[in-house]
Amino acid sequence: MSSTLLELTRGSHEEVERLERLIVKELQNEGASSRDRLLQNHRVRFMIEHILSTTDKLVEIYEDKDGARKDEIAALGGQTATGTNVFSAFYDRLKEIREYHRRHPSARVIDAEEEYEQMFKEDPLLDFSGEEASGRYLDLHEFYNRYINSKFGEPTDYITYLQTFSQPHMIPRKRKMTRQYKEYIIELLEYLISFFERTEPLKDLDRIFSKVVSEFEEQWANGKVKGWENEGEENGHISHTALIDLDYYSTVEELLELGPEKLKEALAALGLKTGGTVQQRAERLFLTKNTPLEKLDKKHFAKPQRGSKQNGNGDLQVQKQEDIKELALVEAKMVKLCELLEEIIVRTKENSEKKQGMTYEELANEHEEEDVHAESESDEEDQPIYNPLKLPLGWDGKPIPYWLYKLHGLGQEFKCEICGNHSYWGRRAFERHFKEWRHQHGMRCLGIPNTKNFNEITSIQDAKNLWEKIQRRQGLHKWRPDLEEEYEDKEGNIYNKKTYTDLQRQGLI
Repeated sequence: MSSTLLELTRGSHEEVERLERLIVKELQNEGASSRDRLLQNHRVRFMIEHILSTTDKLVEIYEDKDGARKDEIAALGGQTATGTNVFSAFYDRLKEIREYHRRHPSARVIDAEEEYEQMFKEDPLLDFSGEEASGRYLDLHEFYNRYINSKFGEPTDYITYLQTFSQPHMIPRKRKMTRQYKEYIIELLEYLISFFERTEPLKDLDRIFSKVVSEFEEQWANGKVKGWENEGEENGHISHTALIDLDYYSTVEELLELGPEKLKEALAALGLKTGGTVQQRAERLFLTKNTPLEKLDKKHFAKPQRGSKQNGNGDLQVQKQEDIKELALVEAKMVKLCELLEEIIVRTKENSEKKQGMTYEELANEHEEEDVHAESESDEEDQPIYNPLKLPLGWDGKPIPYWLYKLHGLGQEFKCEICGNHSYWGRRAFERHFKEWRHQHGMRCLGIPNTKNFNEITSIQDAKNLWEKIQRRQGLHKWRPDLEEEYEDKEGNIYNKKTYTDLQRQGLI
């Protein structure tokens, strides 16, 4: 059964309304976890894209460029080129429908609402790396390595980079005028756009960027773009900051007073060579006082950079200014994205700081926890937990299994008097506490060194008795110079220090 344009129009309108009802139904059910909410936003985004594509088809039908819709409406009213009346057209259409159902007697009516719900019920695939942890953190390690190994970057640690990468204006302007920096900042922007679209699928990034561009154009015209101040204040291709009014100078010697750097900036703004001595620079600049740039000898102009074409004096400078503006716009977009992702950047920094203080085993456990958390994150900890046996809570905030509780003997209580009668549950926790700060502080207060000799000692009196015994034992084995240090007289007789000094005092030696 061939479908007409009017039927397609009606079906498209119905599809749009059905999708709108599904979006409302989807948004009424708030996800239980951040991952559920993220999946929900992606499903809604998918429905919105379907609505946009369907409305584009509707607009094309209503424009009716080929006149097919107009002819079909006229045919329904009996106005046909062959003169067929309205009843003949109606019965021909009815005959066609009956013939279709006669050929397909097993055709069943499909519930479009149920079909659409099933189609959009499946969770979309989210392409996040392991470091990104389902959109909770940024993965900037690749850009960090490029930054510290480049000429525009500086050697620093990853946490400091997370604090400064969103501030491109801190990089000196001379370092940014390289292809390496341009590729770095463009790819960094592309990554942030990709991450933002994956984590905030319902945000209109085009509208955000259009506002950024309009603000940027205004700031650029006034020379107030952060990090590129005065770059936009141009007269032709000559910057006012570097322009020198030669009407105030009548000789080359007067120009010499400006200094080599000022002369160099003025020559660069005009597209002339900037090398040579101060005298040569001043003479080259003084030539432009009475001679237009177009009539100057080409030997005075700077050579174009490799890979660029100079179609006239000053064209290269204009192209350079456009490249600088494009680079500054990329930075402005990147800074705006960093403002929108500020919470995630802070979370990424905190996560990196936490990992730096963890052991290898703790890092391995952390990765396992993140994998489990990414698969099924839930906020059920906000609800009261059913724990009648008073079992300890695991990493997920839920009671650990009872068999694990019995295996580790977590029902056995150990008290330590040195720790202020603090309780430790399970043999493992009890053994580990001798190296922890609480026990070390208690031993320090008793004036006893926390050595292996005092492991398993939890009583203050036992610790004191053992310490006295150790001190006495050390006294027996201690070297006493007055009794053990040997002296020899002229005849070869051996005495200890005390006897030797007594005989010497009596004059016998």
